[in-house]
Parts: sequence; structure tokens; C-alpha cells
Amino acid sequence: MSKLSIIIPTMNEERSIGHVIDAIRDNLPPGLNYEILIVDTDSRDRTREIADSKGARIIDEPRRGYGIAYKTGFQNAEGEIIATLDADMTYPAEKISELIQLLESERIDFITTNRFADLQPGAMRFAHQLGNKLLSIATRLLFGVKIRDSQSGMWVFKKEILPLLRLTSDGMPLSEEIKIEAFRKVKAIEVPIRYSPRMGEVKLNTWKDGVKNMKFLFRKRLWRAN
Repeated sequence: MSKLSIIIPTMNEERSIGHVIDAIRDNLPPGLNYEILIVDTDSRDRTREIADSKGARIIDEPRRGYGIAYKTGFQNAEGEIIATLDADMTYPAEKISELIQLLESERIDFITTNRFADLQPGAMRFAHQLGNKLLSIATRLLFGVKIRDSQSGMWVFKKEILPLLRLTSDGMPLSEEIKIEAFRKVKAIEVPIRYSPRMGEVKLNTWKDGVKNMKFLFRKRLWRAN
């Protein structure tokens, strides 16, 4: 099996980051060659200290931005396969191994996940659900990408496809952009996952980030038309 790089962006996640790293380590098969990359965007708590004590590699990224954090992680990843998830215990770390096997056995290039398939009580506010579904509908209509959850942050993919993807966003829209690019350019699928309530402070501004993501979709569509 190829080496795996697991990328987790963080900002003040001391309550959960240790649990996430433990969950990853406890659920990967013995003998797997892997690394856990923490891309920390200027945390002011013990996030980096805890992650370092658990054996993760810390990458300091002083610039804010979801997209920036992931691009920095991609540049520093040593593995041939990249997996991503959040630092708040919402995504199922135990699913990573299964997704890697699927990627390799079915010769898939990119796998994203659908949180709505098994949304746990309290995991997502109604307004957040509505915004996500509207963005997913817009993604399907504007780009013909057949996915149910355009905003999911858990992906598994081959690092070699990154040069093929035109990733322009440095913010939250990177999540939808990487799926649009992957589904249009490489072999990509969406699979169901369980999505659990967050551990720690909620940082997402539902309406502000939603409007920003929607504007990005239309700008990207106009760019493709020109």
C-alpha cells in the first residue's frame, strides 16, 4: 500500500485534536506507512503542543484561510495518497482505511464523502443544512457534478492528480472547487459517511460563508464560459 498523508487544518482545537489523532492511529491497519500533518493557522491554545506529543508533524501557516491551509498541506505531504478531515471529531477516522482500499481496488483517483447520508442528531444546524443543500444543488446545476454534499471536508485522493486541478480559492470555497475539478477531470466518486456533533467551538459563519461560496460558484462558472 502506498504511503498515506493525513492533513488536518487547525486553529484553537486543543479540546479535540488529541482525540482525532488517537482515532486515526487506532483505526489504521498495522504496518501502514503514514504521516499526520497538522497545518496550524496561528492557534493560541495547546493545539500544536498536544499534536506534537501525539507524533504528528506540525506545519505552521500564519496566513488564515481554509484553502491556504490545505494547499500548504498538499505541498508538504510526502505520501502518494492524501486523506483529509477536520480537527473536531465530526468525521469518522475509522473510515479512512476503507476509503483507501476502495481508491486502490477500484482504481479511483478522488473520493469525497456525503455527510447527509448519516447525519447524527445535533451535528448540523438547520440553517447549515439548508445552506449546504443549496450550494450542492448549485454545484450540480452549474457544473454537472453529481454529488449530494459539495461542502464535505473529508476526501481521499491520489496526490498525483493535484497538478491537473485548477484550485484558485484560498478560503472555504476550496472544498467545492476541488470536487468540481476532480469530478470533471479524473475518476471520482462520492460515498456515504457518518457525520457527528462537533467537539469544541463552532467557527463557521453559516450565512457569510454560504454567500461567499455561492458567489464563488458563479464566478468560476463565468470564468469557464470565457
